[in-house]
Amino acid sequence: MNRIPEIKVCGMRDSSNINELLELKPDYVGFIFYKKSPRYVEQKPEVEFSANTKKVGVFVNASERVINEKRIHFGLDIIQLHGDESPELCFLLKQSGARVMKVFRVDEDFDFQQTRRYQDYCDYFLFDTQTKAFGGSGKKFDWSLLENYNNARPVFLSGGIGPEDVNDILEIKNLNLKAIDVNSKFEIRPAVKDISLLSDFIDELRKTEA
Repeated sequence: MNRIPEIKVCGMRDSSNINELLELKPDYVGFIFYKKSPRYVEQKPEVEFSANTKKVGVFVNASERVINEKRIHFGLDIIQLHGDESPELCFLLKQSGARVMKVFRVDEDFDFQQTRRYQDYCDYFLFDTQTKAFGGSGKKFDWSLLENYNNARPVFLSGGIGPEDVNDILEIKNLNLKAIDVNSKFEIRPAVKDISLLSDFIDELRKTEA
């Protein structure tokens, strides 16, 4: 469980910025379909993706119909559910052929038993920092709380991860860690990433694979 995690860069929108990002060969690129987000995506970017980079669509309490419409139009590989979605919706989306990732917002009071209701209907779980509103906080939660997770599904780890966190990421033990999810700490402005900063981060994280 201590393999080098994959990289997801979320909150992308600008076609030229995405094309620059794809030169770094991220494993996942995330598009946010939540209208209250400053990174909300309305139009399909003019970008050619390779098979090695998966497209992730982020939704908050959207209907099955809306999610499937976006999935087809944008060619999404993974559906990320960041709201109060039910296990039943996860099941229905999986039946439609999508891979499903359910997000849980973690603080000291979070009960990891909640994940058990979803583990048969999701491919991945994402753990983010608890906030009052939906969406990211730009802040980290206490990663030691993940010791309470049963590792039933591979984990995407999110919440305020920045360039300075490589060593701490590599120190994570006994967690079925699939990927690191980064966003606001690498931005020039909402939905536009600092490619140089991301390049250094990805190189440093991946260099131990060489």
